[in-house]
Amino acid sequence: MSDWQKVYSDRNEYRANIVVAVLEDFGLQPVLVNKKDTAYQLGNFEVHVAPDHVIRAIKIIKDDINFN
Repeated sequence: MSDWQKVYSDRNEYRANIVVAVLEDFGLQPVLVNKKDTAYQLGNFEVHVAPDHVIRAIKIIKDDINFN
């Protein structure tokens, strides 16, 4: 998994979980990585995918997810 790529990052866990769920619906196998510091709550939640799914994942996030 060390070669997996970050395709999304957000400080809100619920948004990252939505991205994970949508990518799973498209047949990808994303992983949610918690990069938050436990003491200060700084940092982000990151969604990572396998290298061969990066372009497809980014396109899905851009076209199918809107948090506005």
